[in-house]
Amino acid sequence: MGSAVSAAGTESALRSSSARRWRRERWFFSGMAMLAAAVVFTGFAPTYYLRGVFRTDALSPLLQVHGALFTAWILLLVTQTTLVAARRTDVHRRLGVGGGVLAVVMMVAAVLVSIDGARRGAAPPGIPPLAFLVVPLATVVVFPVLIGAAFWLRRQPDAHKRLMVIGTAELLTAGVGRLPGVSAGGPLAFFGVTDLFIVVLWTYDYMTRGRVHPAALWGGLFYIASQPLRLALAGTSAWLAFATWLVK
Repeated sequence: MGSAVSAAGTESALRSSSARRWRRERWFFSGMAMLAAAVVFTGFAPTYYLRGVFRTDALSPLLQVHGALFTAWILLLVTQTTLVAARRTDVHRRLGVGGGVLAVVMMVAAVLVSIDGARRGAAPPGIPPLAFLVVPLATVVVFPVLIGAAFWLRRQPDAHKRLMVIGTAELLTAGVGRLPGVSAGGPLAFFGVTDLFIVVLWTYDYMTRGRVHPAALWGGLFYIASQPLRLALAGTSAWLAFATWLVK
């Protein structure tokens, strides 16, 4: 009798612990998605979302499509985390298929917009546009690797959602670079502030798990390591020759 009561108590404690962990995960990842949305909206408000209020120049059709696609991704991230929080994983999985298609279309648009920006001379102050081109164009490598890994590991929820957050962080650099006080700092500031998303994720894992989840660790390291590689490549003659050919 005593052993049965003890077993029941242990089972109840495990259920309670699992429920607390689920609630904690729900709030954290929903919060990360909302924070990403806030950063994107704030960064692009003057030139995209509220350009009528700020009276900025009209956007080309290519930039309008690009903005709509990337906005759709952020909204999808918020929706997906909300669905998981509401335990509607069935809808979450169905939307995930559309998310995969959206990711592919986004990368096509990213290539076109990056090249168009270099042609127009778009770059932070003091940085040659052809050299800077490596920064946005590398997204076409980094984002698919991280999101592809997330889709591959979709049956491992803990790995899947961490890789989705890190993959989305790659998209946030452009928005972060337009935040007040950050834009003047150049790529180092853009990357440094965006990397705080990874630091927050690692800190959360360490505080709740006692270690950083392998997907968060290796995905985050891959993302962060890509940043100095881009900057190192940007100044090479090989890259400049390739960029010159690309924008012709």
